[in-house]
Amino acid sequence: MTVARLADLIRERGPALVLTGAGISTESGIPDFRSPSGIWAKYDPQEYATIEAFRADPGKVWSFYALRFRALTEAEPNAGHTALAQLEQTGRVKAVVTQNIDLLHERAGSRDVVEVHGSIRTSTCPGCGARYGLEDVLRLLERDAAPRCGECGAVVKPDVVFFGELLPEDAIDRAYELARSARLLLVVGSTLEVWPVSQLPEETRAAGGVVAIVNKGPTSFDDRAAVKIEGSAGETLAALVERLAVD
Repeated sequence: MTVARLADLIRERGPALVLTGAGISTESGIPDFRSPSGIWAKYDPQEYATIEAFRADPGKVWSFYALRFRALTEAEPNAGHTALAQLEQTGRVKAVVTQNIDLLHERAGSRDVVEVHGSIRTSTCPGCGARYGLEDVLRLLERDAAPRCGECGAVVKPDVVFFGELLPEDAIDRAYELARSARLLLVVGSTLEVWPVSQLPEETRAAGGVVAIVNKGPTSFDDRAAVKIEGSAGETLAALVERLAVD
């Protein structure tokens, strides 16, 4: 399948709803989770990424997240993030639903971003409910390996969704609403393995829309997609912007 066919779909059925996963951010130097060289190959998610693990030993969990926070704040949006922001500005993209917590869509200029797995933007104290912005947490990490609340002394929790936690209700409800109303859902950099986000393509298809996929490697929806492009997000989406620019 070609970028030309994807451009035709956007012309026919746009604006598209976009769903992004870790594969769009790997091109910014952020490792994915599930590949052989991904994060879960080095860290056991049961020890570092569950809400039970955080409650049992928040310091140990922060030994993982402190490295993640620093890497994510140092990363820069890549050509894929920039292309999606440009497509939104020209009316070709309605919104971006992302599984990523890295804020790169926002930093690239996307305005309507639905963060279904939370983000590193804030952290919250589980003891007293005090909230801390990213810069505050980074300053706390300079003094302590596990950032503590200035109000009550408890270790604060990043506002990302841990295994065992529910997704933010408003975000996932809006994601499903957008998927049902989309005439075209474009999946970028996701293998569509993580429930309930993995069900969004079926929501679009059941409502009469079509699904297009840009991903390196197979996804669980390839056999039902109108278009599947095997390639990098940055290269493919930049080419898509160029293709649509002639309109």
